[in-house]
Amino acid sequence: MAELALRMNVDYGAPELKQNYQKFMLRGLAAASLLNLLGVGTYWGSIYLAAEEEPKLMVRIVKYSELGPPPSLTSSNAPPPVTVAAPSVKPSVGIPVPVPDAEINPEQTIATQKEMSEALGEIGEGKEGELRIEDEPPPDFVAFEKGPVPIKKVIPAYPEIARRAGVEGTVWVKVWVDKEGRVRKGEVLKSDAAIFDQPAIDAAVQWVFTPALMKSGPVSVWVSIPLKFRLQGN
Repeated sequence: MAELALRMNVDYGAPELKQNYQKFMLRGLAAASLLNLLGVGTYWGSIYLAAEEEPKLMVRIVKYSELGPPPSLTSSNAPPPVTVAAPSVKPSVGIPVPVPDAEINPEQTIATQKEMSEALGEIGEGKEGELRIEDEPPPDFVAFEKGPVPIKKVIPAYPEIARRAGVEGTVWVKVWVDKEGRVRKGEVLKSDAAIFDQPAIDAAVQWVFTPALMKSGPVSVWVSIPLKFRLQGN
């Protein structure tokens, strides 16, 4: 009897178990597919939301009637006008004055270029006390056939401080001798004591030379002269 009941239970449960197995397997596959789709959708959705949106160009159409009036040309921010005072007296320079025909000299003519150049040459070669155009300093080396010779020498003043201190020395001064033999400028080349520099220059610019000569005539040159400062008895 017991054997019959066990056999009946086994035969009764096998079909039901097979039926439940298929049902639960389909449910599991559906649930797994749903979870897989949910995961993939979440991944791609996060990537899409994280992407930056491209800027969009917004164009607004404005009607002419909606535009306001143009700005005024006479703005309040414009700088104030600057007033320039006019001259109280009208200049008369350059205004031609008519001359009667009776006072006109028929022999008067306009000077030529040659006459004007000769007049300028006379001004440039004027004597002492007249207007004279000075030339530029000569270069350090100028070729000449006969060098300048001093015809007037000036002894420099001995500084009192150097005299009391018993200081002696020599100053070599470079002087610019022009075409007339006069000294235009003096510069110190070498000095034993700075206290003698200025007295040496003051004396050197008073020297007078015969001008240096070249085939074309006198030329301006630089000449070096030594000026010695010695105490009496030495």
